[in-house]
Amino acid sequence: KVQLPDKMSMRRFAFLLRITKDPALQKEYKEYHANVWPEMRAALKRTGWNNYSLFLHPDGSLFGVFESDRTLQQCLAAMEKEEINAKWQAEMKKFFPAAAELRPDETMVELEEVMHLE
Repeated sequence: KVQLPDKMSMRRFAFLLRITKDPALQKEYKEYHANVWPEMRAALKRTGWNNYSLFLHPDGSLFGVFESDRTLQQCLAAMEKEEINAKWQAEMKKFFPAAAELRPDETMVELEEVMHLE
């Protein structure tokens, strides 16, 4: 039986990434994310990524937000152990020109929540 996280223990996380400004590559990036592989979706859920969204600005700023009962570092560490994540990160590499030797998910900058309205 799968135990669902208690909504009361869930915390929201936000992060910033930077992808290419190239419109053709941004279009391809959006296509990938409109059709995230089922194995990747399952891995994200399994490792604590709930209610996860990405928002893209034409300048390449990519804002992500999700909820979890774990820390961002715990979620990232759990995903690093998932075989499908290595494949996904390799596919995403071309969209992150500044990532150099890092995987795209290693370039995340966690953002501080400064206001919340329910």
